[in-house]
Amino acid sequence: MNRPKHGGNPSWAATVAGCPPSLILDFSASISPLGPPKTALAAIELHLDTIASYPNPAYPELARSIATHHNIDPDWVLPGNGAAELLTWAGWEFSKLNTTLLPTPAFGDYWRSLQTFGTRIIARSMMMDDGAIGDLDFALRHLPTAIPHSLGLIVNNPHNPTGQIWSQETILSYLSEFELVVVDESFMDFLPPDRQQSLIPAIAQHPNLVVLRSLTKFYSLPGLRLGYCIAHPDRLERWQSWRDPWPVNTLATAAAIAVLGDTQFQQQTWDWLETARDRLFQGLSQIPGLQPYPGAANFILVKSAQSATAIQTKLLQQHQILVRDCISFPELGDRFFRVAVRTIAENDRLLTALQSLI
Repeated sequence: MNRPKHGGNPSWAATVAGCPPSLILDFSASISPLGPPKTALAAIELHLDTIASYPNPAYPELARSIATHHNIDPDWVLPGNGAAELLTWAGWEFSKLNTTLLPTPAFGDYWRSLQTFGTRIIARSMMMDDGAIGDLDFALRHLPTAIPHSLGLIVNNPHNPTGQIWSQETILSYLSEFELVVVDESFMDFLPPDRQQSLIPAIAQHPNLVVLRSLTKFYSLPGLRLGYCIAHPDRLERWQSWRDPWPVNTLATAAAIAVLGDTQFQQQTWDWLETARDRLFQGLSQIPGLQPYPGAANFILVKSAQSATAIQTKLLQQHQILVRDCISFPELGDRFFRVAVRTIAENDRLLTALQSLI
């Protein structure tokens, strides 16, 4: 079995560790360890009979729930089969532009969506000469001037894999330079509302702006494939006409509506993450040879003095723990790995294992 390009592949990890997949403690996928929420499971059970009927391809009830959650009009919402499905249609739109800029390191699925339709891509590295990681302004400090003004930009905020959070003002300052800007906010939910830097409130004033969101990471529902897009209704109408007619199944729809209203679970997640992430960050900082990067999401990027893939292999073989290597990010290579923030007990198990190896 080939090394996976994404996290969350316990089957591959089990072949390395020599154990059943169920025994792998997975830090490679940035999924909340607290879910799925009971409200989601109850909604699925309550709506089991709906699998005998096709969904409404417009998903009006789900769109209204998302719109209410963000205080916007439902016409500006398009539910999807995970943010990945919607990213595909963004890739199609980018392919019609002259060039698309991609700050790197970047989530691998951006490359997939852009290359699928033959988009011309210019990677804008965030890596500084001294090996440190810069920010969005560093990557975009000198925009191309020789290229005709038909530029696209795709970024995520908080940034994957560094965990950086960029202010609304930082991204908004670039909107006038691009014909299309897609901001992937798949990890924004992990910040409490008063600390979020979402561009959703700015959508109505910027028809060239698209915001992608995921419902699978925060609510621990990756198997259901749930996401949504917020953009101008004319753009969403085009996307709806291009795609398969029923991308979101009825059980996923029921679960999404339920969790969007689960304020108790949301608060529980924010309370857990701040404490658990700070403790994990401090523990990683105290291990010689490891340099964790502070971030706003539910994962931590770590620079290592040793080979990260060697650490990954030893953790699997000796401790049945899976961390995310970063060799699929060319700018990072074999000296970085990423860990999800899990429960305090699980995080402590990871720290103990790393201390024994390094």
